[in-house]
Formats: sequence, C-alpha cells, structure tokens
Amino acid sequence: MNKAQLVEAIADKMGGRQQAADAVDHVLDAIVRAVVSGERVSVTGFGSFEKVDRPARYARNPQTGERVRVKKTSVPRFRAGQGFKDLVSGSKKLPRGGEVSVKKAPKGSLTGGAGATVKKAAAKKATTAKKAAAKKATAKKTTAKKATTKTAAAKKTTAKKAPAKKTTATAKSTAAKKTTAKKAPAKKATAKKAPAKKSTARKTTAKKTTARKK
Repeated sequence: MNKAQLVEAIADKMGGRQQAADAVDHVLDAIVRAVVSGERVSVTGFGSFEKVDRPARYARNPQTGERVRVKKTSVPRFRAGQGFKDLVSGSKKLPRGGEVSVKKAPKGSLTGGAGATVKKAAAKKATTAKKAAAKKATAKKTTAKKATTKTAAAKKTTAKKAPAKKTTATAKSTAAKKTTAKKAPAKKATAKKAPAKKSTARKTTAKKTTARKK
C-alpha cells in the first residue's frame, strides 16, 4: 500500500478524498518534524518514531570487500507497539469490520492522531521558553530599578552635603566682617587722643610767656 492507496482507504471515513489526503499529509508532516528536531513520537499500541545517532565507524563494501569509513549520521527508527506486534504475530485477531483498536490510549495521550502529541510537546516548549523570557525581563527590570534608586540616593546625598560648604563659607565671611567691625573703633580712639598734643603745646607757650614776663 502506497500513500495514494492509504488515502483511498480512509477517504470514506474522512468525508472525501481531499480531506483524507490533507489528514495523511498533516500527520506525516508532524511526525517527520518532531523526529528531525530530536523528539520521540509515540502512539499507544501502534509504535514510536525516534531519532537515533550512529557514530562514525568502518564498514566493508560488499562488492569489492574494501574497508570504508562511514561518517557519523542520524537515522529514524520505528518501534512497533505491543498491540501492533500481537496483531501481526496472530496472538490477536483483526476485527472484520470497523477500526482496529490495538490498545486504549490513556488520558492525556494521543487519541485523535499522531500530531496531537507533537503539538502538545511544542506547546510545552513554547510556554517554558516564554516563562524563561519573562523571568529574564523581570530580573533586568529589577536591576535597572535598583541602579536608578542608587543613583538617585547618591545625588540626594551630594545635594545635601553641598549647602554645608556654603554655610561654612558664609559663617566665615560674617565672622570676618564682625572682627573687622570690632577693630575699627580702635582707630577712632587713637584719632581722639591726638588733641592731647595741642594741650602740651599750649603749656609750652604759656611757659615761654611767663619766662618773658619775668
């Protein structure tokens, strides 16, 4: 059975050949994308698809018998489920009509197609990535807020310290003015003492006049 025959086989159940072809394409695309990205796609009772890494090794060419080095590669692998194995081995019989129920799928597992588990896994990854990005953004915001608060506090402290210098300068200038104001009257006092010399000069003239009279 090829892909076209598979589509024809499920066309009646899907409501048309186009709907069946779309369903097969979507299922296969989801499986291939998941396996290529390294995920494991498992369908309960049917089997699982996974990616297997093969290391570099030496092999022999079957035609010439020459030893050839094979590079490291990755290959897809399908492992049949127990229900599928039982039907193939004959331990269980296929139903004559209706769909084959290899095994009932548990809650939360794949029930409507292989793409459901792939979509769920992708959704989980997307949510975890979004949460991690949100945590990083909040951490950056908190660090930025802390930095701004520290700078604001430093500016406030410097602004508070600046007036102290001004007050000291003004205090020194006022004190200097007061001292100069206090020292000024001393000059006046010396100026007032000057007339005393005149009185002595008068006394000497008086003495001269008395001497002449004699």
